[in-house]
Amino acid sequence: MVKLGFVSAILADLAFEEVISFAAGTGYSCVEIMCWPVGKAERRYAGVTHIDVAKLSAKKVKEIRDFLDEKGVGISGLGYYPNPLEADRKNAAHYVAHIKKVIDAAKQLGLKNVNTFVGRDHQLSLEENFKRFRKVWPGIVKHAEKRKVKIGIENCPMFFTDDEWPGGKNLASSPAIWRRMFHEIPSENFGLNYDPSHFVWQFMDYIKPIHEFKDRIFHVHIKDAKVLRDELNDVGILATPLSFHRPKLPGLGDVDWGKFFSALMDIGYKGAACVEVEDRSYEGSLKTRKQSLIQSREYLRQFVV
Repeated sequence: MVKLGFVSAILADLAFEEVISFAAGTGYSCVEIMCWPVGKAERRYAGVTHIDVAKLSAKKVKEIRDFLDEKGVGISGLGYYPNPLEADRKNAAHYVAHIKKVIDAAKQLGLKNVNTFVGRDHQLSLEENFKRFRKVWPGIVKHAEKRKVKIGIENCPMFFTDDEWPGGKNLASSPAIWRRMFHEIPSENFGLNYDPSHFVWQFMDYIKPIHEFKDRIFHVHIKDAKVLRDELNDVGILATPLSFHRPKLPGLGDVDWGKFFSALMDIGYKGAACVEVEDRSYEGSLKTRKQSLIQSREYLRQFVV
C-alpha cells in the first residue's frame, strides 16, 4: 500500500516534534523531513530545517527514533533541494557537501530515501550541463551506494520566474533527460521523486512515464497544478511559467488523481506519496497551512486509505 505523508516545508515555523505530532493527529503515516543547513532561506519553501544533519549525534538519533515510534509516524525521506550544478562553483561545492551530510543522516536514522535536485546552470545548454553532471553526480551517488541510501531526484524544472530564465535550475525535467541521466549513472540507488504537477504546465503526459520508469520511482510528491487558459492564451508558452499556471492542493487543479493512483497501483508502488503544499491561497497563516494538509488528507482518502 502507498504510504500517505506530507512535505514538512509548509510547517516551517513548527519544531520537528510538533510536525510529527500534527501528522499523527491528522491521519498521515509519514513525513518528508526538510534538512536544509541552518540559516537564511534562498527562496520560498527553502531553508527549512526540521532535522539539523550537521549536529546529528547518536543521542539525537535515538530521541528522534523513539519519538517517531511513540507517535506511530515514519519519515518517508530526508529532503534538501539546492542547485549543485549552479555556475558559482563554491556554492555548488557547499551544496554537494551538504547533500552528502543528508545521506549520512539518513543512514544514521535507518532511512532509505533522500530527495533532492540534480541542479542546472540555467545559462548553459543541455549538453554543457551534462558535462557538469558527469563530473558532479557520480561521486554523490557512490556516497549513497556505500550507505545503502536511494536518491530521489524531483522532476521540477525550477523554471518559474525571470531569474531562472532561460533553462531553469534543475536538469531532470523530462523523460528524455531521465534516460540520459540513468544511462550515465545506471546505479540502482539513483532514481526519481515523481511529481505529476510539473508535467501539467509543461503540457506532457504524467501517466506514461510512471510505467516506463517504474523501477526508478523511489518517492512521490502529491501536488496539483492549474493551467490558467485565459492567461496562457494572452502570454503564450514562451512566457515564464507562473504567468499561466498556479500550484494547487490536490483536487483543485488539472491532475486526474484517479488515473495517477491507478497507475501507481498498476506498477506495484508501495512507497510514500507526500502532499507538497505550494498553494498561495492557503499560505496566509499557520492555521490555513495546517488546514491545507487536513483538506488534502480528506480529499486523498478516496485513493489512499
